[in-house]
Amino acid sequence: MAQLLVLLNANAGTLLDRDAEEVRRHIADALDGGGRTVEVRLLRGKELVKAIRASGTGEHGTVIVGGGDGSVSLAVQSLEGSDKTLGILPLGTLNLLATDIGMPRDLDAAIRALSEATVATIDLATLNGRRFHTISGMGFFSQMARARETARRWKLWRFLAVALAALFALRRSGRFELDVTVDGTPHHFQAFATLVSINRFTGPGWRRSRLDEGVLELHVAEDRGGLALLKAGADMVTDNWRDNPGIISLTGREIVLRRANRARVWVSTDGELGREEMPLTYNIVPRGLKVLIPPPAEGAPAVAVATEAATTHANALQSGSIS
Repeated sequence: MAQLLVLLNANAGTLLDRDAEEVRRHIADALDGGGRTVEVRLLRGKELVKAIRASGTGEHGTVIVGGGDGSVSLAVQSLEGSDKTLGILPLGTLNLLATDIGMPRDLDAAIRALSEATVATIDLATLNGRRFHTISGMGFFSQMARARETARRWKLWRFLAVALAALFALRRSGRFELDVTVDGTPHHFQAFATLVSINRFTGPGWRRSRLDEGVLELHVAEDRGGLALLKAGADMVTDNWRDNPGIISLTGREIVLRRANRARVWVSTDGELGREEMPLTYNIVPRGLKVLIPPPAEGAPAVAVATEAATTHANALQSGSIS
């Protein structure tokens, strides 16, 4: 018998605007049937964290997390080695992985998409041994990403959003000496920022068109002066950064970052800011996670990723074969 576990963050912004208990019942009804058991839990704070951590060893074969990137990141770490499938309901602010796999932001559309999704396997990576799902960076890039989302939430005009995002990021950033090793080859930079992505940003809007390339991509913003850095920030927001000579990109399977005279640094990983021990060692984990990939929206490009024997999650739901 199929067993699905849905864990909803009751404090997520999307649920705060609706009747959370009504949403819980709606999800349970939508996924019910076909010989399955569906458990939908509405949780807050420590109880949510505890439930996500326990999901990796629970009896449910499919774990659907409704929340933001923090909840998804915890689920990715908790499901390590379990062979369980992760589903995502994007209820947070950034929703990095949900965006890359094409999950709709509208809650009702996302629930429908889960019923039509394909089980696929995507790459993950580790930072100092801990798994993450999309990006990790320090300095100007990570600050720029935060400022960009802030500007978007303010719904400002495009050019004003660019300027404010870059200025906010500059205020929080500083220049540093950076030693980089990519698959054993050393490099040295005077940098303002680094960003490591799992697979390459080849789609529009800092999106990955492939999630199973089996590589990491390192982006370094070199110190070429304040005006050049402002230009780099503007190019990040307007998606022209690939043509910016001050942004250097390297690909590899293992990337090691060192900063002189620093034992620990602040790093933003999948939207979560934390202190990390130096050096920062990144390794690719090819096909490290099974996820539910929805069908592409009309007019949108499909996410390129290997599916499991071309079997759709919808078929599995209908037959009750998901374990």
